[in-house]
Amino acid sequence: MTTTDADGSHLARYTAVAVLLHWLMAILLTMQIFGGWTMTDEATPRAQAFQMFQLHKSFGFTILALSFLRLAWRIMNPPPPAPADMPGWQKVVAELTHFGFYVLMIGIPLSGWVMISTAPYTVTTMWFGLFEIPKIAALSVFDPAAKKVWNEAANSAHSALVWGTIGLWVLHVGAALKHHTIDRDDVLTRMIPFLKPLKRS
Repeated sequence: MTTTDADGSHLARYTAVAVLLHWLMAILLTMQIFGGWTMTDEATPRAQAFQMFQLHKSFGFTILALSFLRLAWRIMNPPPPAPADMPGWQKVVAELTHFGFYVLMIGIPLSGWVMISTAPYTVTTMWFGLFEIPKIAALSVFDPAAKKVWNEAANSAHSALVWGTIGLWVLHVGAALKHHTIDRDDVLTRMIPFLKPLKRS
């Protein structure tokens, strides 16, 4: 989407839907990571941890649905092009970073779904108390030993993907700030509606 700013300059921005999904996902993922750490902290009372776990699952499935929605929107509405003077290697890194985020946003809740589908105990998963989320049917035929293997693998994957998300966040935010403060281009401006295009000397 191209907009005309007050000074008459033209700036290619992300669509309003893309911006909304970007910041909504950022908020939800941040909540999930800190909530996940809190609910597994031994200092958290069991009753509180259980309620947090239920919310964690509900938000996780919400993130999964929004991730597919965001991916579909990106395919139908290609993002604005990178600055013409951006080095080729930076464009490649940016593309790989965005691809990595989609893998993580989908992979984290999917691995969580595998975990609750192979857990040795039976706890109904209700999406914010409105309707039940079923377990993955293909995993229900496994015997307890196989379920344990899948559960442990999913648990390890879930943790690794969370740390991968934190690492990509650092890279992503650092790169955005570099573009805004050092390169003085409008990469960050395209995703923050209230930021005006930078005036260059």
